[in-house]
Amino acid sequence: MTLLDTALWSGRISTGSWQPGHGGAYDVVAPATGEVLGSIGSADASDAYAASARAAEAQRGWAAKAPEERAAVLRRAGLLFEEHAEEIQGWIIREAGSIPPKAGLETHIAANECFDSSALPHLAQGEVLPSDEARWSFARRKPIGVVSVIAPFNFPLILAIRAVAPALATGNAVLLKPDPRTAVCAGVSIMRVFEEAGLPAGVLQLLPGGADVGSAVVDAPEVGMVAFTGSTGAGRKIGETCGRLLKRAHLELGGNNAMIVLPGVDVAKAASAAAFGSWMHQGQICMTTGRHIVHESVYDEYVAALVEKANALPVGDPASEQVALGPLIDDGQTRHCAEIVADARSAGATIAAGGTHEGRFFRPTVITDLDRDNRAWAEEIFGPVAPVMKFSTVDEAVELANDCDFGLSIGVLGNVSDAMVIADRLDSGKVHINEQTVSDESQAPFGGTKSSGNGTRIGGATTNLEAFTEIQWLTVRPEIADYPF
Repeated sequence: MTLLDTALWSGRISTGSWQPGHGGAYDVVAPATGEVLGSIGSADASDAYAASARAAEAQRGWAAKAPEERAAVLRRAGLLFEEHAEEIQGWIIREAGSIPPKAGLETHIAANECFDSSALPHLAQGEVLPSDEARWSFARRKPIGVVSVIAPFNFPLILAIRAVAPALATGNAVLLKPDPRTAVCAGVSIMRVFEEAGLPAGVLQLLPGGADVGSAVVDAPEVGMVAFTGSTGAGRKIGETCGRLLKRAHLELGGNNAMIVLPGVDVAKAASAAAFGSWMHQGQICMTTGRHIVHESVYDEYVAALVEKANALPVGDPASEQVALGPLIDDGQTRHCAEIVADARSAGATIAAGGTHEGRFFRPTVITDLDRDNRAWAEEIFGPVAPVMKFSTVDEAVELANDCDFGLSIGVLGNVSDAMVIADRLDSGKVHINEQTVSDESQAPFGGTKSSGNGTRIGGATTNLEAFTEIQWLTVRPEIADYPF
């Protein structure tokens, strides 16, 4: 039996055991071909509320386990991601439309997230505080309790496990709601890994489903925190609900990320970085390079190099061909990208490369001669579209980069000393000098500013410990104090 043998999970959800959900079941479909890959169970709100109550009960026993026991489960999970990497990657390729190197990156980082999280149980869980009273005073970290993790379709495994692993390591139970379009590679794979790693039943539960399930895993009374990665619109609604219910919300939302290309840059290398930043996974990444801000002295050469890249990159089914770009996730996203390109052209922009598609296979696209009001420049596209604009002065470049509702990731290519001065002026959760905008490591804090998030961070030992625990003040006296009453 393989890790992801369909006999185990076909038509089922996992709420302590694999069983049918009250939402029925739906087909798992390959976006590249329309092939039905399997059937997965769908939860409804009643399943989510019952799972939350069950998780709260299971969490108490999990949090009470010795740190070495929780650490051992996380280490075994990391090893299982490595052992079953090829099988999991096959699902990421087919179900998410990912090219093999991207699928390999996902399983690699998933393992690392588990290995890094396995250190969390043995980290210092608080500190001794000074006190003006005759007592000991402590600030100690305790698990939040039940954490809901809502993950998107684009980097499905990474964007789920980066919250699931540290939440479990710090003693929480987790309700996992993956995007329905990638519920196997971002849900079943994680569930099965932790089952085989020895995680007690009920501590992690898998709830594929629609908006009703998403609402339920946010407002369920036992849930103390929601870790959401997805669109800014959905994130605002979750944040509003969590604010009303006084729950913690970690929101990693959209991005319209800029890459500033300075004078004197190596144009060939800059264009290579730009191509990766804009077209990796068909541009369906929150960190995708969505705005190219290029100095006028290298603008023409840069555009020509980027167009050459676009025309040369193969597009097709990554499960059967060696390609650079696979399919967009569904027909709706394909229509959206096509509309953005058509509107850009109608507004006077030039489609210098691409702009066409066959089914869900969208050609890498370069757009020039646009202004700030053009939709292709102003909006997050979530497709393989690279809008390019020129600048004359550093002040203009900084102003263009910051003139955006989002603040997730910015790349600066060129002279390091100039780039460092510019970096200090950028409003962004991440800045990469001489790198493109798409970058993530398990040990690095990840998050954005403005409409890219609510200032929270996930990633790295200190950050994760803070993210998934609460502080409790504890005082101890050798005997009962004297009081005036």
